[in-house]
Amino acid sequence: MPLTLYNTLTRRKEEFKPLTEGAVRMYVCGPTVYGHSHIGHAKSYVSFDTIVRYLRYIGYKVTYIQNITDVGHLLGETNEGEDRLIKQGKLEQKHPMQIAEEYTKSYFDDMDTLGVVRPDISPRATGHITEQIEMVKTLLEKGFAYEVNGSVYFDVSKDKEYGKLSGRSTEEVESGTRVDVKSEKRHPNDFALWKKAEPEHIMQWQSPWGMGFPGWHVECSAMSMKYLGETFDIHGGGMDNQFPHHECEIAQSECATNKPFVRYWIHNNLVTVNGQKMSKSLGNTCLLKDLSKTYSPYVIRFFILQSHYRGTLDFSESAIGGAEKGLERLLNTVREVKKGLRLAVSDSNSHKPINLDEYRSRFTDAMNDDFNTPQAIAVLFDVSREVNGLLAQGQVSKETLTSVDELFTELGGTVLGIIPQQLDENHSGEENIEHQLMQLIIDVRAEARTQKLWSLSDKIRDGLQQSGIALEDKKDGATTWKRVK
Repeated sequence: MPLTLYNTLTRRKEEFKPLTEGAVRMYVCGPTVYGHSHIGHAKSYVSFDTIVRYLRYIGYKVTYIQNITDVGHLLGETNEGEDRLIKQGKLEQKHPMQIAEEYTKSYFDDMDTLGVVRPDISPRATGHITEQIEMVKTLLEKGFAYEVNGSVYFDVSKDKEYGKLSGRSTEEVESGTRVDVKSEKRHPNDFALWKKAEPEHIMQWQSPWGMGFPGWHVECSAMSMKYLGETFDIHGGGMDNQFPHHECEIAQSECATNKPFVRYWIHNNLVTVNGQKMSKSLGNTCLLKDLSKTYSPYVIRFFILQSHYRGTLDFSESAIGGAEKGLERLLNTVREVKKGLRLAVSDSNSHKPINLDEYRSRFTDAMNDDFNTPQAIAVLFDVSREVNGLLAQGQVSKETLTSVDELFTELGGTVLGIIPQQLDENHSGEENIEHQLMQLIIDVRAEARTQKLWSLSDKIRDGLQQSGIALEDKKDGATTWKRVK
C-alpha cells in the first residue's frame, strides 16, 4: 500500500505525494530552551525521528529542519506577557543567552541518548532576526499588519482563512480570548509579530520600528521558508501547538507569499502521567535525565513507540516497567539469533525456512498506514515467536538466521531505533560479570545433575526463576539462560 498520513489541515488520511519526486522537505517545531527535556519532549521528537527514519528507509532524500526557540516565546495564548527565557534567567540569576546555551546542550544530550538523529539544520531564532524583520515588513506593506508604539501585530480580520487548521472561527477565538482592556491591539485575537522592548529588556534588536524582539510565531515561518522554500511538504509539532502557533504560522506565511505554506501537517498527541496532564504546577513532570537513571534509552523509545504518535501516551512506573519487560523478550530473541549464528550449519532439507518477505511487507504496510509503530512492533514480535519456535526445535539454518538478524537490525534498529546495533559486542563490565556468574551457576547445576542431586538442581533452577532468570536445557545437553522478569 502507498504511504498515507493523517493531515491535520484536511482532517483525513491522504496519500503522501511530495512536491519533488524522491525528496521530502520537513520542518518540526523544536524546543524552547529554558529547562531540561521531559517525557513529553521525548514523545514528540522520538515520534518525528521515527518518521524521518522511515521516510529515508523507503528511499526519500529528506531535508529535516528543527528550530531552537531561544527568544520571543511569550507566555500565554495571546502572545503577551514575559519571555520564558528571561523569566528563567531571573530565577537562575543568569543571562538569558546563558540559559539558552545550557538548555540547548541539555536538549541535544538527551536526544542523542535516545538515539534521535540530529536534524540537518537546527536554526536558532536569535540567528535569524533579519529574516523575521523582513517578513514583518512584507506583511505591513501588504496591509496584513499594523504598527502601534513600536510593536507590530498581525491583523487576523484581514485573513479570511484564519482558523482553517484548528477549525476555530475568528469569532470563537475572540470570544474565548482574555486581553487587558488597555491592550494596544485592534482585536483581542491579533498576535504580535514584533514587540517593543522596554529599556530594561535584556534581549532586543534594532528594527524599523525601534528596539524590540520578535514574537514567537514569526520565527518558524521565517526559518522554515529560508531553508525549505515558500511551500514545503511536512510541518510537524505537538498537538498543543496547533493553536495558536501553527494557525498563526499559516496566516502570516500565506499572506506574505500568497502561496500555500505547508501541504501536510502532522501533530503528535500529548503525555499524561498516571492519567493526569503533565505540568510543573502539578509537580508530575518526568525529566528524561531522571528517567534515564532507571531505564535504558531503548526502553524509553520502545515505550513511546508502543503508542501511535497521534494517541495519548500515559506514563506510569507500571507502564514503562511493562515496556521494559516486553523489549527484553524481543532482545532475548535477537541474542539467541546471534548465538545461533555462531553454531548453525548451512541449509539442509531438515531446516524450515521463514517467510521474511511477508513480515517485511506487513511491517511496511503498518508504517505506510500513518506511521503505525505499535502495529510495526507487533510484526517484530510475530517474527520473534516463529524464530523462537524453530530455534527450540533446532530447525533454523545459518542462512536463515543471517536474514533474520538483518531484518531485526534493519526494521528494529535502523527504522524504529529500539534494537542496539552492537547488542552482543557492547557489554559493560557489569554485564560481563553477570554472564560469568550465570555460567558458574549453570556449571554447578550441571555437576549436581551429573551426581544425580536432583533436589539441588531443581532448587537452583527454581531460585533463578523467582529472581527473573529462566534456564533452558537444550537437546544437545547445553543450558542457556534469559531474563523473564
